[in-house]
Amino acid sequence: MKEIVKVKNLAVSFFTPQGETQAVRDVSFSLNSKEVLAVVGESGSGKSVLCKSIMKLLPKTAKIKSGSIQVNGIDITNYGEQEMQKLRGNLFSMIFQDPMSALNPTISIGRQIAEAVLVHIPKMDQKQVYRRVIELMELVGIEQPEQRYQLYPYHFSGGMRQRVVLAIALASNPKVLFADEPTTALDVTIQTQILDLLCELQQKLGTSTVLVSHDLGVVARAADRVAVMYAGKIVEIGTTEEIFYDPRHPYTWGLLRSLPAFAKKNEPLYTIPGMPPTLMHPPKGDAFACRNEFALGIDYEKMPPMFQITDTHYAATWLLDKRAPQIKSFVGGVADEG
Repeated sequence: MKEIVKVKNLAVSFFTPQGETQAVRDVSFSLNSKEVLAVVGESGSGKSVLCKSIMKLLPKTAKIKSGSIQVNGIDITNYGEQEMQKLRGNLFSMIFQDPMSALNPTISIGRQIAEAVLVHIPKMDQKQVYRRVIELMELVGIEQPEQRYQLYPYHFSGGMRQRVVLAIALASNPKVLFADEPTTALDVTIQTQILDLLCELQQKLGTSTVLVSHDLGVVARAADRVAVMYAGKIVEIGTTEEIFYDPRHPYTWGLLRSLPAFAKKNEPLYTIPGMPPTLMHPPKGDAFACRNEFALGIDYEKMPPMFQITDTHYAATWLLDKRAPQIKSFVGGVADEG
């Protein structure tokens, strides 16, 4: 399978008057052609910053400190704004979290989609632009597009606005789509519809997708592979089946145990104890150690490397060291010592 994006040892920091915040810390992963890679983790784990780093949409206070970003074998780490503008839209596109804030409330949705079309194909005539907008609206499941072309964002529900945002993102047929928590502001029924639509479009258009979410349940139906992020690092990565049926990192266990599907009758829903650490002063060793009931002494002293479990499955936990005590894999919401 062709590798579209390859990120290696990426580190991104924000420099503020209060000090340096290490938002992304030594992250490596790849995205293959026509693949859906889900990036999951609690809020503040660095998921959105990772995506925006690749697209170079970071604020001036942020800086890529080290590492590399390769696209189709070409290193774009040091690309400037002018060079990135040629890639955005044509190669990369992004769906942001809140569809209402992503749309201009004073411009009709048809005109907003048309603007996205014209940015990349400025010589297209008015009739061609109109046909392309109608085609995009139909593609994302907006019924009666001719009648709704002149409507404004406030005429639409949250789910319909998200479809408009998706149409704008697909206006130039991007090869890679970043979907940054596209279902967060939607109710459960609409979440399912949007996820199904993303899967359908991915199959139809052959787009590679990075799906960002804080909810493992949301990505189960959509992703080919899953990367679990915590405190700015990827702590586990593997196929969806490996992450759900053979997770190895205690943080992944915690996320899975927090799903309602694993709740036991007459018992409260499990929550991971404690809070994520501040990334202004990341703790020594494994950042998850203070919340990990299976933490070893070395977790507080030395950061674990990525241990290989299979050709596609890796996890950064000292529990995988051959000298560590044996802990059974997460089964049915419980991890027990063997």
